[in-house]
Amino acid sequence: MPMFGAHLSVAGGLYKAVDSAVALTMDTVQIFTHSPSQWVVKGSGTTWKGTALAEADVTAFRAAVTKAKLGITVAHDSYLINLAAPGDELFEKSIAAFTNEIERAEQLGLTYLVTHPGAHVGSGEDVGLQRVIVALNRVLQQTRGAKVMVLLETTAGQGTTLGWRFAHLQTLLNGVTEPERLGVCLDTCHIFAAGYGIGTKLEYDTTMAEFEQLIGLERIKLFHVNDSVKGQGSRVDRHAGLGEGMIGSEAFKLLVNDSNFADRPMILETPKENADGDEMDPVNLARLREWQKKPKAKRKPAVS
Repeated sequence: MPMFGAHLSVAGGLYKAVDSAVALTMDTVQIFTHSPSQWVVKGSGTTWKGTALAEADVTAFRAAVTKAKLGITVAHDSYLINLAAPGDELFEKSIAAFTNEIERAEQLGLTYLVTHPGAHVGSGEDVGLQRVIVALNRVLQQTRGAKVMVLLETTAGQGTTLGWRFAHLQTLLNGVTEPERLGVCLDTCHIFAAGYGIGTKLEYDTTMAEFEQLIGLERIKLFHVNDSVKGQGSRVDRHAGLGEGMIGSEAFKLLVNDSNFADRPMILETPKENADGDEMDPVNLARLREWQKKPKAKRKPAVS
């Protein structure tokens, strides 16, 4: 059965996210290991130094995960990182920061580290993708031995971001020297906004067939389950509660019952509150569980 969880706050300590996951009866959790809008590297030019996590934070987090019996734990990297940056200063800073993200994830014993492929900022998609390949190869070389797997996230294609076509991810996975250390995080809102239909059985099957042909469904290691405020092909990244956006509930019913993904973690990144201030993670989690078909009970043999 799929594992359901959410991106949760680490305010007060990284372990707090695990405690919250337990309170919400979740099976998995995603966190930021630091503020996503702040750099964790210092320096200039080609010399950047990252920061390590405090040992007490690491110990408390690992103990909480063990106690909660969470099999899969995930981090998302900083939004400031751009491995496709055409300018050398930001490019080098991003490589150092992403290397540090892997080191932090490794300290915490996380399973996956999710990253957006980056934005070409006008250099063009082909140039941007090759830039990302160079960056990833350098990062992978600098983090040899790390067990955490890097997941390239599908994007909505907003602005000049890469990763909004499955072919982009195919290029990256085929281009790196250690492809076995990479996988894919498929975000339902993002692929829908990028133009891929998933709202009906035919659309869902067509989209998954294209992914299978270009990359392979086995490369999808994690899902971000989000509805979309904007329409299909809008290329605008705005998440909505499940069944409350332009995608609709049918896509999520198909996903949670797809035997290809029966063991995959599915992480909510939906709005935390509704207009009335009610907490929505429990509501969206309940929807996923409600939409998941229960195995039929075996009939007891008739007693003669």
